[in-house]
Amino acid sequence: MNKWVAGARPRTLPAAIVPVLVGTACAVGDTKIIWWRAAAAMVASVAIQVGTNYANDHSDGKRGTDDPSRRAGPIRLVGSGLASARAVLVAAMLSFAVAGGAGLALAAAVDWRLLIVGIASFAAGWLYTGGPRPYGYYGFGELFVFVFFGLVATVGSTYVQTERVTGLSVGAAIPIGFLATALLVVNNLRDIPGDTVSGKRTLAVRLGDQRTRVLYVALLVGAVVAVPLVSGLGARPAGALALIAIPLAQRPVTAVLSHARGPALIPVLVATGRIQLVFGALFALGLSIKT
Repeated sequence: MNKWVAGARPRTLPAAIVPVLVGTACAVGDTKIIWWRAAAAMVASVAIQVGTNYANDHSDGKRGTDDPSRRAGPIRLVGSGLASARAVLVAAMLSFAVAGGAGLALAAAVDWRLLIVGIASFAAGWLYTGGPRPYGYYGFGELFVFVFFGLVATVGSTYVQTERVTGLSVGAAIPIGFLATALLVVNNLRDIPGDTVSGKRTLAVRLGDQRTRVLYVALLVGAVVAVPLVSGLGARPAGALALIAIPLAQRPVTAVLSHARGPALIPVLVATGRIQLVFGALFALGLSIKT
C-alpha cells in the first residue's frame, strides 16, 4: 500500500462517511435533496478526517510517542521514518485546505455560520494531539469524536439540506456517534501498553484494560438500542433496517471480551469500521423512507 494512503488511515474513514449519509437521509422527505451540497459535505468530512490523521501522525511523531518498538498498530509515517514531519504536516494542511474549500462553498450557499463549525472542526482535529496541551493525551478524545463525528457531522449534513436543525438528525447522530467513538476506543485499547509508557493518558489508559473493553461493548449495544427509539419517535420505522448489521458485531465483541491484545485487536478495528459502514448505510436507507 502507498505510504500516504496508509498514513491517511483508511480504516477510520467510515467515521467520516457514515454521518454524512445518515444526515442527508434525515433530510429526505422534508426538502428536495441538493446533491452537490451532499457531495461537498462528504468531501469536507472525509478531508477533515484525513487531515486529522496526518496531524496526529505529525504531532505524535515529533513527540516520540509513535515509537515503532512500542506500537502494535499500523505504521506511522513520522514515527517509522517513512516521511519527514514537515512532509506530513504539509499533507495535513492540504487535507484541511480541501475541507475548507468544500466548507466555504457550503457556507456561501447555506449559512455563513457554518464557517464557525468548520473552524471548530479544524481546531478539534489539530489539537487532538497537537498544541501544548493535546486533549487526546488527557482522555477527551472519545468525547470530541462523539461530538464532531456524531452530532456535528450528522446534524450538519441535514442542516445544509434543510437549513434547520431537526430532531430526527439529532437523534440519528447518537448511534452514529457511538460507533465512531467505538473505533477510537478499540484503537486506544490496543495501544494501552505503549501509551502508558509514553505518558499518553488516553481514556483507555485512565479506565484500564477491562473497563475499556466494557466501554467498547456498551457503545455497540447503545447504537443498537438507539435505532428503534430514533426510528419510532422520528416516524421513520424503516430505519430499523440498521439492525440487520447486528451479526457483524459477534466476532469483534467476542475478541474484545476474550481479552485479545496488541496486533490481535487490529482485526477488531477493521470489523468495527465495517459495522459502522454497513449499519450506517442501512440506517440511511431506512431513514430516507418517510411514512
